[in-house]
Amino acid sequence: MRHESKDFLHYLQIERGLSENTLKSYERDLKQYVTFLNEKCQVTDLKEIQRIHVMQFLSDLHSKGRTASTTARILSTIRAFHQFLIRETDVEHDPSLHIETPKQERKLPKILSSKEVESLLDLKGNDALTIRNRAMLEMLYATGLRVTELLSLTLNDLHLTMGFVRCFGKGSKERIIPLGSHAEKAVETYIHQSRTHLLKGRKEEALFLNHRGKPMTRQGFWKVLKAIARDKGIQKEITPHTLRHSFATHLLENGADLRAVQEMLGHADISTTQIYTHVTKARLKDIYKNYHPRA
Repeated sequence: MRHESKDFLHYLQIERGLSENTLKSYERDLKQYVTFLNEKCQVTDLKEIQRIHVMQFLSDLHSKGRTASTTARILSTIRAFHQFLIRETDVEHDPSLHIETPKQERKLPKILSSKEVESLLDLKGNDALTIRNRAMLEMLYATGLRVTELLSLTLNDLHLTMGFVRCFGKGSKERIIPLGSHAEKAVETYIHQSRTHLLKGRKEEALFLNHRGKPMTRQGFWKVLKAIARDKGIQKEITPHTLRHSFATHLLENGADLRAVQEMLGHADISTTQIYTHVTKARLKDIYKNYHPRA
């Protein structure tokens, strides 16, 4: 089974072009599944896997307190794996077929208000790291990029004179996103004043660098964001996705077309983007309750 698992992951990497983070997620899910089959069900032959084994595995996940969303993701991995086996090996049946996906409670994303965003982006100081932090945050809010996408950018992905940035999202899909004037100015200042200082004469393709002149990591960005939010006195829980959520919500609140927001976010399905319309409706209700004299 482990040999077929490696072949499946290789297929995902080469044929579907999935990112390293997504591949690691598939690998973790698959390892849990195969280990359960081997140790709990004493199943070592792919042809012996039955529907009951998959159900027992899902039940085990539930008993361990896994959320519906986590279980649904793992089930998706299992389904993809078995479909791969049918196509590429002599396995003829899919034991995961017709197993119902756990219903997920769709949580509304947490966002910052426009004032909170303005506070977060209002960084004082002209040292190299402050200039870099200002550029990263301005670009995130201006484009709605995922943090991984932001940190994967190179100088060649920037087209400042034309006012857009190119990025490669999930599945290596390319998209072009416009940059606002504030983000353009912040990034240009970073490139000319800060990035060269951080490089210290070395060469590096990545756009955003840490204090050692190496590519900024997700963990490094997360630490920077938390420190800035704390310094600004923002009490809300902030994650690396918060500015992306805020970007989408603020665009829709100000009349942006849903399809255009979907394109900028890189969502394959518009239903994913529609979650932000629920956020704006919830905010409208709050405004109504707070300000209408007969609410």
